[in-house]
Amino acid sequence: MFLKIILAFVLAFNWINAKENKMSIYDINVKTIDGQEISMSKYKGKVLLIVNVASRCGFTGQYEGLENLFEKYKNNDFMVLGFPSNQFANQEPESNERIKDFCTINFGVNFDMFAKIDVNGENESPLYTFLKSNQKGILGTENIKWNFTKFLVDKNGTVVDRYGSASSPESIEDDIKKLLK
Repeated sequence: MFLKIILAFVLAFNWINAKENKMSIYDINVKTIDGQEISMSKYKGKVLLIVNVASRCGFTGQYEGLENLFEKYKNNDFMVLGFPSNQFANQEPESNERIKDFCTINFGVNFDMFAKIDVNGENESPLYTFLKSNQKGILGTENIKWNFTKFLVDKNGTVVDRYGSASSPESIEDDIKKLLK
C-alpha cells in the first residue's frame, strides 16, 4: 500500500511538473537549408504550415501548391516551412544545396527551407517530436507515414491539425484562412 501511495505521488509530481514546464514550439532550434541555426521563435505570431518534403516523390508536385499558398498569404502572417527528409524510399538523397537548387529551379520556392532531417526514429528532429506528440496521426499513431505530411500551427504556437500526404495544399486553404482572421 505504501508503495502505491509513493507511486501515485511521483506520478502526480511528474504530471504537474510536465504541465508547468511544457515545451513550446518556440523553444526549438532548427537549421536552415544553408546551415544556419535559428530559433522557431522567429515565427512567433505567424500561422505555420510545416511539411516534410522530398524531391523524388509522387507528391513532389505539391511544392507548387505550397508556394502558391505562401505567396497568397505571406503578407498576412503566414509561413510555409519545408523540411526535407530521406526516410521514405530514398526519395530525398541529395545534399541540402542540391535540394535548394531543385526547389528554386523547378517550383520557384521562396518559402523557408531547412536542412535535411529525420522525422521518425532515434535521430528525429525535436521539432517533429513536438509536432507528432501534439497532433497524432490516424488511429492515434505518431509516426510520419510518408513525405508531404503537413502540420498546421496557429499564431500562438499550438499545433491545430495534421494532414496526410494525399491532402493537397489547396485542400488546407480554408483552415489556414480561419487561423489568419
